[in-house]
Amino acid sequence: MTNNSNTNQSLTLSQLGWQPFFQQQLTLDDYDGNIVARVTAHHRSQYNLITEQGEISLAIHADFPSLTVGDWIILDSEQRFVRELDRSSFFSRKAPGSKVARQYIAANVDTLFIVCSLNQDFNLSRIERYLVLANEAQVEPVIVLTKADLCDDVDEKKAQVQSLDPLLMIESVNALSQEDVSKLSQWCNAGQTVAFLGSSGVGKSTLVNSLMGGETQATGGIREDDSKGRHTTTSRSIHFLPTGGVLIDTPGMRELQLADSEHGVSETFSDIETLAEQCRFSNCHHENEPGCAIQAALSAGEIDQRRLNNYFKLLREQARNGASLAELRSKNKALGKMYRSIQSESRHRKKGF
Repeated sequence: MTNNSNTNQSLTLSQLGWQPFFQQQLTLDDYDGNIVARVTAHHRSQYNLITEQGEISLAIHADFPSLTVGDWIILDSEQRFVRELDRSSFFSRKAPGSKVARQYIAANVDTLFIVCSLNQDFNLSRIERYLVLANEAQVEPVIVLTKADLCDDVDEKKAQVQSLDPLLMIESVNALSQEDVSKLSQWCNAGQTVAFLGSSGVGKSTLVNSLMGGETQATGGIREDDSKGRHTTTSRSIHFLPTGGVLIDTPGMRELQLADSEHGVSETFSDIETLAEQCRFSNCHHENEPGCAIQAALSAGEIDQRRLNNYFKLLREQARNGASLAELRSKNKALGKMYRSIQSESRHRKKGF
């Protein structure tokens, strides 16, 4: 669903988040009658799109590539699918639970707001998990610490997050205050696309409302027993901000399983990987081996055990899930080849008759 009263009016491609990266992919045919559209929602049987001419729906066909919110596509003059434009960035995760599948989150995002509340839900390991996702997509991450008005040690917790990366951008806000949330406006200028990711109940919907300057998303109160908010956003949506930026909101994630994120893990934990290169043995397991630079740094207090444990955990997780998805892709490719062979043989038989 696209949420903004302005969507009934004509919007320029720039207002939809168009950038030179996409412009360079257009052909002469695209300038002569084709339509540029951006995906605003994905339903079971159709995509919702927005163009300079307004909103349209596109029935999903088996031949289409898998699209997600934020994707740019080309339609012909009859509003039929022509092709998808290359993505500047892409977020996905392993599907929740035991299902072996990739779940698309968003595409073509310039800045990722990683939202974490400052109450009992505050969790450095979870922030690192989201940072892996941002670094894998090579998108600038900004940590947004919400519910600052309910926290007595904001500066201390902010320092803990900063210790993960001295260059990391961090903002602490009271999501109910439009003035406070305006700190995020510098990343929400015309043509820029931002996305909010975070666990359920961290206040993303309230942040959206404050950035929009009105009640756009339903919000839930705080449960007193565990300081967690009620999960209110149930589908991804695009909003057009008063500052000119495009905002993609996503449902709160109770589970964020990583897959194919080796680069993201390496970048997020670059300090640990740099230490690993200094170990005496190239096959060091970083446990009890002599000359282990990581264990030496741990003893000296240069890195903490929690961060090291999380590094190993995420490495194992992305490797395991990545292998499962690779096996699934191989099976699907083999099945597709078999189906095409059967169809080809069937056509040959019909011609024989």
